[in-house]
Amino acid sequence: MKKKLITLITFISIISAILCLFGLGWVLKDQWIEAKSSVIPNQPTKKSIPSSDKNVQITALGDSLTRGTGDPEGKGYIGYMLDDLKKKSSKKLQLTNSAIKGQTTSQLLSQLQQEEIQRQIKGADIILLTIGGNDLFQGGQALVNLAQYDKKKVEKPYIANLKKIYSTIRSINKKATIFHIGLYNPFMDIEESKVTSEIVRMWNYDSANLAANYPKIVYVPTFDLFELNTNDYLFNDNFHPNAAGYKLIGERVASLITFSEEKSK
Repeated sequence: MKKKLITLITFISIISAILCLFGLGWVLKDQWIEAKSSVIPNQPTKKSIPSSDKNVQITALGDSLTRGTGDPEGKGYIGYMLDDLKKKSSKKLQLTNSAIKGQTTSQLLSQLQQEEIQRQIKGADIILLTIGGNDLFQGGQALVNLAQYDKKKVEKPYIANLKKIYSTIRSINKKATIFHIGLYNPFMDIEESKVTSEIVRMWNYDSANLAANYPKIVYVPTFDLFELNTNDYLFNDNFHPNAAGYKLIGERVASLITFSEEKSK
């Protein structure tokens, strides 16, 4: 009798343990699903760039930020980005920079029709892009009378052009990862800084949402990098980054890029 009782107790203990493990499994599963669904959309994530024995081709397009205007070292964010990437991989990084100072989205669209630019895009593994600042600030004219500035009217053609830019680049090269570096607010020290910040945030938000509709286009935020102590990161024109500002941008872009090594066939 005593032996049967011990056997029964053992059997009940085993069943209870199984039920506990089963319940624990369901809890962990629910937590994993909840955590997955809570990821903030449109946040940049690291992108693995396939690489074999060939060099990594980088094509840079856009405006003065990609040209590196304001950096006395002449490196710009691309130079600092390359410094970091060389620490990650032994691959040779080959850069072609076709950015033009003062370029707007409509001008970039025209540039994308050039045969040489299309050749550069077609052979690229990574495409870097800065565009939109000249559309938004209009050479500083937008600041003359912010009260009359119609941000929606100005933004509408920008978004339409940006959509064409994304589509054109992607039609030429379907595999390259595109890193579109977002806008910062260089006017944090003026009285209307809250207004200018609101406008820049809106442009960044709408641009990031558009980028999310295309494969392998990463919108890289920079607003937060310049939000505090802005003047410490600006060139003496109070618009373009200085060496320290470009270094911040370059390090952020580099942090999003990894190289996946492929075995030679």
